[in-house]
Amino acid sequence: MTATDFLETPQGRQLAYHKSEGSGPTIVFLGGLKSDMEGTKAVHLEAWAQTRGQAFLRFDYSGHGESSGAFEEGCIGDWHQDTVAAVSELTEGPLIVVGSSMGGWQALLLAKAMPERIAGMVTIAAAPDFTEDGYWASFSNAQKEALDTVGHVELPSDYMEPYIITKRMIEDGRQQLVLRDLLELPFPVRCLQGTADTAVSTETAVRLLNHASSVDMRLLLVKDADHRFSDGPCLGLIENAVLEVIGST
Repeated sequence: MTATDFLETPQGRQLAYHKSEGSGPTIVFLGGLKSDMEGTKAVHLEAWAQTRGQAFLRFDYSGHGESSGAFEEGCIGDWHQDTVAAVSELTEGPLIVVGSSMGGWQALLLAKAMPERIAGMVTIAAAPDFTEDGYWASFSNAQKEALDTVGHVELPSDYMEPYIITKRMIEDGRQQLVLRDLLELPFPVRCLQGTADTAVSTETAVRLLNHASSVDMRLLLVKDADHRFSDGPCLGLIENAVLEVIGST
């Protein structure tokens, strides 16, 4: 395992990353909320890219993994800034962006920020706008009041300790929504979604498919796959999706 490197962003945050040199386009993996770059999908894709001699980048958002900061201090906009900084400073040329869960939202924000860099996109259980359509829409009056009085609420997770959702995350999320206005994805897109996913619904995947503007966008629903989407067959589907978008460029 290579040593972790660190990048200082224009905002003064320290981002941990692993970068593999190789031919382009560079594959960039964007992880999920409270996930990190040591997750199964990120590490598997890195090894797969290395066998192909293809450039690859994985990193931790601030407040995640080995990067600086606390999770509770961050928000979608901060992690978008982190993504833009990592891509701008650590990669050159066209990109294949692979976004998992919240990373799918980050991939879409990146597409709005620098569409000229993206040659293709793969999303895995993409969760665009989840702070508004998932969290805020499901909060009780007591939880909404707690955001004002306490500044945060705790939400249980099927995969780890409870999430601390802050008022700042909710308010900032409203400035990052991608399903309310034009979403142009002028490159091949493959969306993967498990039907047994309890964190992101198939309805969310279909909504993204219907909302985005793209000449080559497909959604694959995988029966009984869960939110992790990281068993052997699912990892193979991710590889195939990456190859499809590379082949379409």
